Amino acid sequence: MKVLEQFSLNGKTALVTGGSRGLGLEIACGLREAGAKVALLARRESFFEEALKLIPDALFLVGNVQDEGSLEAAFARTGPIDILVNAAGVTWGQDALEVPVEKIREVLDINVTGAFLASRIAARNMKTRGYGKILNIASVAGLAGSPSEVMDAAAYSASKGALIALTRDLAVKWGPYGIRVNALAPGFFPTRMTEKLLARTEQLVRERTPLGRIGKTGELAAAALYLCSPASDYVTGQVLAVDGGMTAL
Repeated sequence: MKVLEQFSLNGKTALVTGGSRGLGLEIACGLREAGAKVALLARRESFFEEALKLIPDALFLVGNVQDEGSLEAAFARTGPIDILVNAAGVTWGQDALEVPVEKIREVLDINVTGAFLASRIAARNMKTRGYGKILNIASVAGLAGSPSEVMDAAAYSASKGALIALTRDLAVKWGPYGIRVNALAPGFFPTRMTEKLLARTEQLVRERTPLGRIGKTGELAAAALYLCSPASDYVTGQVLAVDGGMTAL
């Protein structure tokens, strides 16, 4: 197979949780462009407004990653999938000494437990076919601590660190079944989740990034395509930081 052919997703089906907006939608667009059939999962039907314009032939699913029954129903509608992207996530910015316990639990439940539940539902079917790709969207916040003046969201950082550990552990456990489990660790990209933070701290982020800027739209999708395509069939249990060199400091 020629090199570029290894990035084709023709005949593949991908489900992206949190795929209605932000980085999840960007990744979904990249997978669709590469030839995959795409299903998007979001909590509310109203969230799909932008996605409907960009991927009108996608399957739009309303569901909650915190609810295993809801996820089971979504997967049943999608049918067998080759690729799962766990992009659903939330954050909460507040001094770690003050953040309410219910917010800590909510962030961990959505970002970690939700990814775990979706992954094992997908893996049960992937196991029977001997092949599958699971991509978790982690963060550089899961690889290193952040000064409060850059980001004050300890529960989010904890959840992304846990997601990275889950990625590595499931890669070991499910590798014998032909299931590859990897993660992306994005740096700072302009999204709805980061817009308020970057309005205050973008200059600090630039100063802490060797490339001297935040990420651009489209720069994560290509990395995701690599980890979701046959091009990475000998890669599992890895965390790829797409961060302008931030974690190299």
